Amino acid sequence: MIPHEYVEELVRRSDIVDVVGSYVQLKHKGRLYGGLCPFHNEKTPSFYVYPETQSFYCFGCGAGGDVITFVKKINSLTYPEAVKLLAARAGMPEPEEDDGTGRMRSRILSMNKEAARFFHACLNSSVDEAAQARAYWRRRGLDDRTISRFGLGYAPNDGQALYHFLRDKGYTQAEMDASGLFKRSQAGRIYCLFWRRVITPIFDLRGNVIAFGGRVMDDSKPKYVNSPETLVYHKSDTVFALQIAKKSASRRYVLCEGYMDVISMQQAGIDTAVCACGTALTQNQVKLLSEYADEVILSYDSDEAGQKATLRSLELFRNSPVQVGVLNIPNAKDPDEYIKKFGPERFRQLLDGAGNALEFRLARARSKYDLKQDTQRLEYIQEAVSILADGSTPTEKELYAGRLAEETNLSKTAVMAQLDLAVRKEGARRRSARQKEILHSGEMDTIKLPFGKNGPGALGAASSQRWLVAAALRQPEYLKKIAPALKPEGILNEDLREGYQAILRCYEQGREVSLGAVAGEIGEKALNELSAAAAEYSHVSCTPQDIEMHLERIARGAPRSAQAGGMSDQELTDYIAQIRQRKGGGQTEQEE
Repeated sequence: MIPHEYVEELVRRSDIVDVVGSYVQLKHKGRLYGGLCPFHNEKTPSFYVYPETQSFYCFGCGAGGDVITFVKKINSLTYPEAVKLLAARAGMPEPEEDDGTGRMRSRILSMNKEAARFFHACLNSSVDEAAQARAYWRRRGLDDRTISRFGLGYAPNDGQALYHFLRDKGYTQAEMDASGLFKRSQAGRIYCLFWRRVITPIFDLRGNVIAFGGRVMDDSKPKYVNSPETLVYHKSDTVFALQIAKKSASRRYVLCEGYMDVISMQQAGIDTAVCACGTALTQNQVKLLSEYADEVILSYDSDEAGQKATLRSLELFRNSPVQVGVLNIPNAKDPDEYIKKFGPERFRQLLDGAGNALEFRLARARSKYDLKQDTQRLEYIQEAVSILADGSTPTEKELYAGRLAEETNLSKTAVMAQLDLAVRKEGARRRSARQKEILHSGEMDTIKLPFGKNGPGALGAASSQRWLVAAALRQPEYLKKIAPALKPEGILNEDLREGYQAILRCYEQGREVSLGAVAGEIGEKALNELSAAAAEYSHVSCTPQDIEMHLERIARGAPRSAQAGGMSDQELTDYIAQIRQRKGGGQTEQEE
C-alpha cells in the first residue's frame, strides 16, 4: 500500500483546480468552478470543482472524488498509476508500491514483452510455417521496416511453444493464467490463444506491450482472436498506434477501422493514423484522442457497416472539442485498398478534401430517398431540416438550407421557415430535458436553492447525518463533537456509512481528514456519496451552533436510527416504506 503520508503530501501539492483545468474548460462561479463533465455527454454544465474540499462532483452522472480519483478516472488508470502520474507532475519521487496487484501487473507487462519478442522471432525463423507468415505480410504490402516497427510476428502451430518459452523464463502458472495469453482445453491442456496466426502487438502510451491481435492466414474461423481484458489491458480505453501518432507534429488524426488500415497508412507516411481497440469506438477513446488531436478524420470502410460506425462515432464526438471530418473513399472498400490502388499521395488529397460531419449526415439522409416522388421529397426535407436544427451554426443553416432548396426545387424562404420552426422545437425539447436532469440530479436544490434560504427546519434526521459528514470533511475540528454523537451504525445510507467510517479512522489515527485521505480506502460508490454530500452543502454555513442543532435533530430520531442499523435489507425496506406512509398521511418527521 502507498503510505498515507505520501498521499497527503501529494494531494497538498496537486491543486485540484489546476489539475482538472488541464483536462476540462472550467469557469469560475463564486467559490467553485464549473464545466462540462468529461465522464458523460452533456450540453449544459453540471460538473463542479470545490477548492475548499479539493473535490469534484457531477450532478449529472454522480461521479465524484479527489484529485487522484479524477486523474485515475479520466486516464483510465489504476489508483497507484494515478498516484505516480500526479507525482511526476508535482515533482515528487514515485512511491514504493509493494502490493500484490502492482507486482502482478509488472510481471504481465514483462511477460507480454517476452511474448512479443517470441512471436517476432518465430516470424523470422527458417521453418516453413514462418515463411508462409512472412509471405502473408508481404501480400498485405508491408515492408521489413514496417514489420519491425510494429513488432509484427507469428504464433506457431505448436500451441504450447510460447508456454514452455515463458515457463523457462521463470514465469509462474498464476502469472501466465493472468496474462490472457493462454487458454485451456477441455482436458485441461494449456495452449496459446493465438496459435497459427499472424500477430499484431498492442502498445500503451508508454510503449509497453499490453495485448495482442491475431489473424488467420486463410479462411478458417474464427478469423480474428484478440487479447481478453487483463490487469494491463482495457480495450475500451485503448487506441491502437497512439504511442506512435502522439509523436507527430500534426494535430490532424485519421481514425481507421482496423489495425491493417493503420499500419498501411503509417507505412505510407500518414503518421497520425490510429484505430479503436474493441468492436466499436467508446467515449473513453474519444476523450483520449481529444488530448492529442485538434481534428479527427473518420476513415471507415465504405460498406453499410462502416457507414453506421461513422454515424455512431460522430455522436460520440458531438460534445468533444475536436473538429471531426468524414472521409469518402471512392473505388475502394477501405483505406488500405485505396492506398494500394492509387498510392499515398492520392490518399492525402482525399484527406485534405474530407467533408464535415454535417455533410455526411445530410448525404446519408439524401441517399435514402427518391426525390422524384413528392412524398419522399417531403420526407427528405423533414429529415434534413431536423439534422440542421440539431446543433449546426447559423452560417451552416444558411448555407445548407440553400443547397437543400436547390435539391428539392423549393424556395430557400420555405426551407428557412421550416428550419426556424424545427429549431424552436429542438430548443424546447432541450430545455425540457435539462429541467428533468436538474430535477433528478439535485442541482436545483444545491446550486440554485442553497440551504440557507430554506433554513434547517427543512432537513430530516437523515439529511442532518449527511450534513454532519460533509461538515467533518470541510472542517475536521468539528469531529470532536460529531464523532462521539454520530455513530456509523446509525447512518442508514450504506455508502455514506462506509465513507464516514473511513473519516473516523483517519481522525482516530491522528491523520489528516480529507476526501483525498480516504479516497484510496473506500469503494467508488462510497466516494461518490461523500463527494455528493460535500458538493450539496458546499454553500452552507458551518458553525458550532449548526453542529449542535443537527446533532440534536439526530438525537431525537436516534432510537429508530440505531435500530435500523441492525435491520436486514427487507426490514429496512419495510421501515422506510412505513416512514413514507406516515409522511404521506401528514405526520411530520419530528412527530416520529
